[in-house]
Amino acid sequence: MDKFKGIFPALLTPFNKNGEINEKELKKLVRFNLEKGATGFYVGGSTAEAFLLSTQERKKVMEIVRDCADSATLLAHVGSVNEREAIELGEYASRLGYDAVSSVAPFYYKFSFEEIRNYYFRVADASKLPMLVYHFPAFSGVNMGVKEISQFLSDERFIGIKYTSNDFFTMERCKTAFPNKLVYNGYDEMFLAGLSMGADGGIGSTYNFMADKFVKIKKLFEKNKMTEAQALQQEANGIISVLCSIGVMQAEKEVLNQLGFDFGICRKPFGEPTEEQKKLIAEKIIPLL
Repeated sequence: MDKFKGIFPALLTPFNKNGEINEKELKKLVRFNLEKGATGFYVGGSTAEAFLLSTQERKKVMEIVRDCADSATLLAHVGSVNEREAIELGEYASRLGYDAVSSVAPFYYKFSFEEIRNYYFRVADASKLPMLVYHFPAFSGVNMGVKEISQFLSDERFIGIKYTSNDFFTMERCKTAFPNKLVYNGYDEMFLAGLSMGADGGIGSTYNFMADKFVKIKKLFEKNKMTEAQALQQEANGIISVLCSIGVMQAEKEVLNQLGFDFGICRKPFGEPTEEQKKLIAEKIIPLL
């Protein structure tokens, strides 16, 4: 399980001027993050604008990352409110040689927990890969407690959970009950808090351009150098505060653009940062990277 523990950027998707996936820049981002110490990558998640991509585009992103990720651990997010699409993507990730699949809970229609559980089991069975539950109640509208999460963690098909919630009590209870299962912290701004409650690592969007900060926070935490770890988390949170004031994903792409990438902008209906916001990024974020 060691290959699954660490820092996993939830990769953004670069688009060219025609709005198509920019393969060259995505490969460049993968190499950039491997040099910064990333353990692996969370591919095709919400940060990748997965729900704005076609099924074929989601497959293409998986292909591109697989082609250039060397021996990095690869987690493919295959989640969809359309179960057939999730199964198709899961099977494709398996054929490409991914290490595990992940899925957000099916959303929008207020499915019962039994329906959600059966969705996960069917997707896991189809892919034949270890599965990671993506728990993101603020966006999915599906809030599971220890009782519900335990139904997955007690099953050998599931290796853990991507836990994007600030309910650290539930996180700790799950990790304590299932110490051999993986727990990934999902909120970048609370990474150190997640580690203190048992997280094995993190999956985050800001890791795209500052994975090294989170690699270092984890190392400092493991050495019990809490004051230094807190200072670095505070530095990261200063950056995250600026991103939040603009629009996180839109701003993250602009950060990469200013770092020399050609990531373009997010797909509509997302907006584009203003010139004033771009200047804010240049002044408040870039000097800290």
